[in-house]
Amino acid sequence: MTTTVSLAGSTGSIGTQTLEVVGTDPDRFEVVALGASGARPDLLVEQADAFRPRVVAVADEAAVPALRERLDPSIELRAGAEGLASLGAEADVCVNGVVGFAGMEVTLSTLDAGRRLALANKESLIAGGPVVQRARRTPGAELVPVDSEHGAIHQCLRARDPAGPSRVSQLVLTASGGPFRGRSLEELAAVSIEDALAHPTWSMGPKITVDSSTLMNKGLEVIEAHELFGVPAGDHGVGISFDQIDVVVHPQSVIHSMVTYTDGSTIAQLSMPTMCLPIGYALAWPDRIETAFGAIDWRELSRLDFEPPDLEAFACLTLAYDAGRTGGSAPAWLNAANEEAVAAFLDGAIKWVDIPAVCAGVLDLHDGQDLNTVADVIEADRQARAQARSLMSTSTSLWYP
Repeated sequence: MTTTVSLAGSTGSIGTQTLEVVGTDPDRFEVVALGASGARPDLLVEQADAFRPRVVAVADEAAVPALRERLDPSIELRAGAEGLASLGAEADVCVNGVVGFAGMEVTLSTLDAGRRLALANKESLIAGGPVVQRARRTPGAELVPVDSEHGAIHQCLRARDPAGPSRVSQLVLTASGGPFRGRSLEELAAVSIEDALAHPTWSMGPKITVDSSTLMNKGLEVIEAHELFGVPAGDHGVGISFDQIDVVVHPQSVIHSMVTYTDGSTIAQLSMPTMCLPIGYALAWPDRIETAFGAIDWRELSRLDFEPPDLEAFACLTLAYDAGRTGGSAPAWLNAANEEAVAAFLDGAIKWVDIPAVCAGVLDLHDGQDLNTVADVIEADRQARAQARSLMSTSTSLWYP
């Protein structure tokens, strides 16, 4: 039986790897819709020519005329944020690989349509957690995480008896440590953009790579893990608290995350670093694909190392725990502040060490707003971005060594 796939963010890292997975089994998966920002039109046209979708969506409406001339006339072309979000209802499973808060509408449209969401866009779940949780209750809707860490936890939880108590005592997210593992706060004061983008293990887009270097990526994953698995066991998850979610630095990135049960047993998911494995897992759920992405050669794997994260040098991790425990719109404020700060860093406007300073400053101004509607989420995001831009415009140095 063929599984139809829609893909939002097709020209990004997750998108191109999703198409790589689909290409290994074209009889099993059919791409019926592609969507992208419009920043890489040549690649989008190339993908449309190769996979022949029924629908192509582009967020940048200005890109439509040129794309219309180059796409096959039989392909329906949609534009704007609504056009991109509409892909959620086009297929059995929608892969949301859109970067940043812009992916939220794709998340909601997929779940509201009662479809399976293969979620690589953690920001939408973090910023709009209460709203997304309601959408998850739509009949037929299911969410399978594509992040390697949450995909690993999803797999580890399959080992528990679904008919009985969860007996989960701890979730452990692993972090590679990024390019700056082992450096002190003082040593990080002068790191460059190029330094931050030189990830030792993963190949990702610039925003996520910078987040990995600050450990904000891991902090956001802690909030995401709580949203995915922290809800009561009778709903979607196993009813764990933030105190039961831990982070450990594991530089080899072979163990992608672990679940510890009340009897002391820990179950881990291991594979060589590749996003193709969790993507394939989400596409095929509850089955598995037959291509062995990330298979381990146990004759070559000589060691697995672990160490606690340095919370002084990488303050973003603590900020994420604080925002998660505060709840309400605090995660949305943190996510928005981080997106603004990372963009400023990549533009050369602030230092790497200023990123957590911006986020901390914005959280200090958080207004405690609850999130009941999509409009509430959008307003929280707007307010936090405005506060972040204000902080960065009024100070040339936010961090003092």
